[in-house]
Formats: sequence, structure tokens, C-alpha cells
Amino acid sequence: MNIAIIGTGYVGLVTGTCFAEMGNNVVCVDINPDKINQLNKGISPIFEPGLDDMIVANTAAGRLKFSTNVTAFLDNVEVLFCAVGTPPDEDGSADLRYVLEVARTVGRNMCRHLVFTTKSTVPVGTAVKVKNAIQEELDKRGEDISFDIASNPEFLKEGTAIKDFMFPERVVIGVETERARKIMERLYHPFTLSGYPILFMDVPSAEMTKYAANAMLATRISFMNDIANLCERVGANVDCVRKGIGSDSRIGRKFLYPGAGYGGSCFPKDVKALLHTGIENGYHMRVIEAAEEVNDAQKSVMFNKLSVLFDGDFKDKTVAVWGLAFKPDTDDMRESTALVVIAKLLEVGAKVKVYDPAAMDECKRRLGDVVIYSTDMYDAVCEADAVLLITEWKQFRMPDWIKMKKMMKSPIVIDGRNIYNVNELLDAGFIYSCIGKNVIHQ
Repeated sequence: MNIAIIGTGYVGLVTGTCFAEMGNNVVCVDINPDKINQLNKGISPIFEPGLDDMIVANTAAGRLKFSTNVTAFLDNVEVLFCAVGTPPDEDGSADLRYVLEVARTVGRNMCRHLVFTTKSTVPVGTAVKVKNAIQEELDKRGEDISFDIASNPEFLKEGTAIKDFMFPERVVIGVETERARKIMERLYHPFTLSGYPILFMDVPSAEMTKYAANAMLATRISFMNDIANLCERVGANVDCVRKGIGSDSRIGRKFLYPGAGYGGSCFPKDVKALLHTGIENGYHMRVIEAAEEVNDAQKSVMFNKLSVLFDGDFKDKTVAVWGLAFKPDTDDMRESTALVVIAKLLEVGAKVKVYDPAAMDECKRRLGDVVIYSTDMYDAVCEADAVLLITEWKQFRMPDWIKMKKMMKSPIVIDGRNIYNVNELLDAGFIYSCIGKNVIHQ
């Protein structure tokens, strides 16, 4: 099939590359010429394991192309995916200006039937606005060209996006007509051969499904962080509690790990957008609002723990930060807990040394020279008074504690992801604190 992807951000680039991998002819379009030039050279603008190799292979095979001009391809496109950004407005609502501009561009230039499919995360009712925008442009041209609208939300996890796309747990598609259903069913058929279902539904339900899924996952994280904070106060161990409730089949084990708060491009933005949708429709979403409030507070927990250990005195203190990205296997720092922690440390006058396997350049872009950029994890802890583990990259999981003890001014470890063995750190002479357990002093 002939497919166009508008927007070569995280979702658009992964989507287009994976469709090309399945034998489709795909053109990925972006208004940024520098990005397109890099992609044509086989250089991906995002960090995603395995993506670069797939781009090179499918470009060489002629199935994947990159361009700044969507109008040059509309004459044979069967399905067009809109994957442009929907950043939050000041009130928390999703900014649809880019989605609607794509719709108007398609309406001004389309010359045959196509299925305009929204891949971007958009609030309920966006499809109606898209449909109207396309039709208005067709009416201005005096053209009677049929088209269909579809909603196909993405459920990709950064770091495992290719696997998530190629082997989806489900494919959610909202359509209005049988024609659109058949086209989308044909497109996704290769992805369902292993038994993964396509869930067809009406368009508003598909739009809501994406927000509901992210809000549920965010709520589970905040719920567990709330429980973890109480565990510390009553002397319970959150790891035991997590295993106890996770063994209940009605609850399950996923997204029950306490930590230093969630971030990224999806959860914070989508929670805010869902809350705004509720307000627009006269409904106060109290559970989702509480999940957001807990998460905002959780991002300060590691700093608060360190402040207690330092008795509030950060003068002449050097703090090492391990992990800058919001999660492992990505360089994405959007809404990262590290940004909150670093800001608080700098505010009280601490010197901050940072290291992340992938996000150093992104950190330099965001923060400039206000922090010290280390060459590796051990360089970061050299002469440090404490180390904060924020992102649980694999290379951080088994440090040489004896080596670190000799390098650090004071042996303090704040574990924001609960990945370390308490007894191992105590035996090595460290002061250790994590999430959901009493602070442990040597």
C-alpha cells in the first residue's frame, strides 16, 4: 500500500519505518529540511534501539522515502497518517493547530480518495474538526472528492517502540465507514497474524481510549508512590506490599513500581489534556487530578531525602546525578524528574555533576553550563557528597561500590528507582535511602 506519514517525530518515524518494513511504500514528510536531510543520509533524529538500521535498510530498498513536500505524493496515497505534535496549551488543553494545518493542506491538494488517519494523541472531537477542515478546503476548490476519517492512537513505549509496533497487544482503530474499515484492516493485517486483535470502534471512542490508557497507567504509578510514601512513615516495606497486591489477578504486577515520579512526552501531557476535556464538559476528574498532584510532589522526594541527610545545608556540597532521561533507552528529557531535582539542587547552591548514557547532548541543550558533564558514571561520583540514581539504565545496576566509596567525599546513595540491594550497600559502608522504605543509615 502507499502511505504518507506527516510528522517525523517519535511516533511518525517509528510508524513509517515499521510500515515500510512490512513491504509498504512509505513517504515520511516533515517541514524541517535539516531533519529530512539527515534522514535521507540514514541518520535518525531520535534515540531508539534498532531504528537506525531499519531506516537504512528500508531506504536502500526503496520502500521508505523522506520529503518536505506532501503535495508531491498525494496523487497515489491510500492512507495518510497525521503524526504531528500536539503540545499542551497554557490551560493544559492539546494544541491542535498543527493537526488542523495538515488537514487543510490535504484538503487543498488531495486528488483522490484517501483515509486521513490521526495518529497524534488528540482529544475527543478532533476528528470532527479535521473532517470539517478538509471539507472546507475541498468546497473552496469546488471539488467533490470523497475521503474518510480514522483515529489510530499509538501505544508505543520509548525504548521498545519497534517491538511494540511490530508485535502490538492490540491495534485500536476508530472509523466511520465500512470502506475505511476495510482499508485499515488490510493495512494492519500483517501485524495481527500472531493473534493480536484489531479493535474497531467509533472514532470518539478511539480518541478517548488513548487518553484513558495513559491516565490509568499514570494513576497506577501515583497510587503506588502514595503507598510507598506511607510505607516509609509506618515502617512497612513497599517491595513486599507491591508483591502482595500484584499477585492479585484483579490488580496485576505491571506499573506498580514506586519511584521518583513519571515523565516523558505522553503521561504528563495526556493527563493534563484529559483533565481539560473534563472541565470543558462540566466534569471534574478527581482521581486523575490527584494522580497528577501526587506525581508533581513525587519528583521532589529525592531532593527532600538528601536535604534531611545534609541537615538542609548544601553549602560546598557536590551531588552526582545518574540518569537524565525520563526512562532508560531514550534521550528524551521531557518532564524528566532529573530536571526538577537538578533545579532544586542548584537553587540551594549545590554543585551538580551529571551523567546519562544517551541524554547528555539533550541536557546541554536544555541546561547549558550550569551543571558539570561527566565522562562516565564514576567520573560523576568523584569527590561527590552524594549520588542520586534517577534513571535506571542497565549500566547503573551493578556499580563497583568499593571503588565508589574511595572516590566519594561521603558515601550517600539515594536510589530513586529501588534497584539496589540494601545489604550490599550497608556492607560497603554506604548511607542508603530509597522509595517506600525507612531511610537506612550506616
